[in-house]
Amino acid sequence: MRPENQSSVSQFLLLGLPIPPGQQGVFFFTLFLGMYLTTVLGNLLIILLIRLDSRLHTPMYFFLSHLAFSDISLSSVTVPKMLMNMQTHQQSISYVGCITQLYFFIHFAGLDNFLLAVMAYDRYVAICHPLHYTSIMREGRCMVLVMGSWITAFGNSMLNTLLVGRLMRPENQSSVSQFLLLGLPIPPGQQGGFFTLFLSMYLTTVLGNLLIILLIRLDSRLHTPMYFFLSHLAFSDVSLSSVTVPKMLMNMQTRQQSISHVGCISQLYFFILFASIDNFLLAVMAYDRYVAVCHPLHYTSIMREGLCLLLVAGCWILSCVRGLLHTILLVRLSFSADITIPHFYCDLVALLKVSCSDVFLNKLMIFTEAGMLFFLAFVVILGSYIRIGTIILRVPSTKRLHKAFSTCGSHLCVVLLYYMTVAGVYFFSSSWGSKDIIASVMYTVVTPMLNPFIYSLRNRDIKQALDMCVHKFKFFKQQS
Repeated sequence: MRPENQSSVSQFLLLGLPIPPGQQGVFFFTLFLGMYLTTVLGNLLIILLIRLDSRLHTPMYFFLSHLAFSDISLSSVTVPKMLMNMQTHQQSISYVGCITQLYFFIHFAGLDNFLLAVMAYDRYVAICHPLHYTSIMREGRCMVLVMGSWITAFGNSMLNTLLVGRLMRPENQSSVSQFLLLGLPIPPGQQGGFFTLFLSMYLTTVLGNLLIILLIRLDSRLHTPMYFFLSHLAFSDVSLSSVTVPKMLMNMQTRQQSISHVGCISQLYFFILFASIDNFLLAVMAYDRYVAVCHPLHYTSIMREGLCLLLVAGCWILSCVRGLLHTILLVRLSFSADITIPHFYCDLVALLKVSCSDVFLNKLMIFTEAGMLFFLAFVVILGSYIRIGTIILRVPSTKRLHKAFSTCGSHLCVVLLYYMTVAGVYFFSSSWGSKDIIASVMYTVVTPMLNPFIYSLRNRDIKQALDMCVHKFKFFKQQS
């Protein structure tokens, strides 16, 4: 994100190891190639043995398999490029290649660090609490520890990569200091009324979704896969609204439309992250509903705790990668100083429209990667409900229809609301105007606000949990 008259950094030169040129092609190249192949084959053998031998299906070896994968990845980030440079005597690396290598190096190095800490805790429990080892280091907790290691490593590498990315410019270039967000097309005299409206909607979103999370946490009857996924969806909805709405409200109140370079990049990344998590979680919840309706007798064995945690971890990891990919590609683009964005937040499509650079690669990535993942999630949802409908219609009855609708109705309403607003924003709009901004408001403000109401009004379990909490509150209040 540079001013228009700046020349972009196209590549960097890696000096490599301090090895005399005559020794690079024979001894040292063979040495490092042998070490790299040993690393890859050795760690793959460990993963394969742990996978095949049921006696190794324990927490220690579960963590070890992830450490082995991380070691392979860490070596693969740097060594193949070094070997290629030694063989071809070309030391250049592109800007995208350099910043990508930096990101994955920090990620897998951090993952190694976190996994070693987790393995130390596992050994502590095994030695100091041997009788309670199986209950403490149960499958769910192991999955949470590994998932936490991956997510923390992603966050750490993302933060460092964005900060370093800002420095990777020629020293004499002046960076883009800020952008101007035009905000919503509201007449100045009506700003106060709309500020109150959007503040109320935002508070409703936060309190409603936090209430859903609290009820699921407190009521043991809601400790099921469906409500586990719903709690993550509620957290994602709160986060998605919090990325954009507070800044919009502040701009409406202070009449200042500027947003800093770092603020814009950060807002874009977290918007893509939580929007993607919403998309993937809806697909996962559709699969959960499919198993509940079509395989009710095997539901608990299929949707076990480990699989649920793995599905949620996959949603987070894929979303982090998507956010990183689009953010890195955007950082390379050039913009005029203090450019105006016709939107109320730093939206990717809106930024591409006002860029001075060639955005072909960015658009190609949106239509391929983003479109493919969006379509994949949609296919999973559509396929799940087609299968549910087929199973129900084989032996149609009012009782089965009512049960299926009570099981899937809330999720289906959320899916329709989500995909209709997304389609209105990104697929059926020709140019960014007031209609597209209104559709974006529906997507970022209205949908997260309505989700708790949809699940509360149409869900008997949530109502019962809420009644139980209210009665407990009244009881403790009377006691005091």
